[in-house]
Amino acid sequence: MSESVVELSLVVACYNEEYELVDSVRQVVEILDSARWSWEIIFVDDVSRDRTRELIDRLIAQYPDKTLRKLFHDHNTGRGRTVADGFRLARGRFIGYIDIDLEVHARYMPSMLLALEQGADVATAHRMYKVEPRLFHRFVASQSYAHLMRWLLGVHLKDTETGYKFFNRERILPLLDQVANERWFWDTEIMVRAALAGLTIREIPCLFMRRYDKQSTVNVIADSIDYFKNLWRFRKVVRQIRAGQSAAVAPIASLIDPPQAE
Repeated sequence: MSESVVELSLVVACYNEEYELVDSVRQVVEILDSARWSWEIIFVDDVSRDRTRELIDRLIAQYPDKTLRKLFHDHNTGRGRTVADGFRLARGRFIGYIDIDLEVHARYMPSMLLALEQGADVATAHRMYKVEPRLFHRFVASQSYAHLMRWLLGVHLKDTETGYKFFNRERILPLLDQVANERWFWDTEIMVRAALAGLTIREIPCLFMRRYDKQSTVNVIADSIDYFKNLWRFRKVVRQIRAGQSAAVAPIASLIDPPQAE
């Protein structure tokens, strides 16, 4: 693969991914190789406490004909900062990231890239949950959060928290430095800022398949409380953004002469 032309930069944000990393990367590489876009993978490790960094080095050596790069954080920063740091290293026309546990599978990546090629600035997964009793609490939590986000922020998006997002690089990079939250709320903040900036967003339905062979890091009660606090704080920021947009329009409107009576 030529390193001079990269159409997709895929960021893999890692934190204690020892169990699933190698097999998931194998599946990701297979999907990307079967598609028509040139690509690179950027591993960003947020100070994992297991063998993740060792496995990243092994993967880079395992695929010498692929463009695989790495960034190892010196201290833990959070998922949002980890993804953003990878984006800043990216060279592709399109940039994106997926959760490497592949609960939303890598097979949906070509659909995201096609949406970007067809003019979207942002393409993300809208997670569709399989009807399953053990997933009911995740479905309820996801839907409740989405409704609350739309009600508080007035942005009509279906699934801001999905860990499966792809962007037109030139369009999203100016927004990265505006995002204040460096942890899980980063996902909501980048999507809401993109919507308020007028970026074209495509939310593509993708099946969510819970993996029961790994321990979930989601604590429904504690995480829900934390998300609500962040939503409430960010509500003020959204109001300020909208007020600034209105103020910017007013001087332009004042320059237009009112129609004269004949």
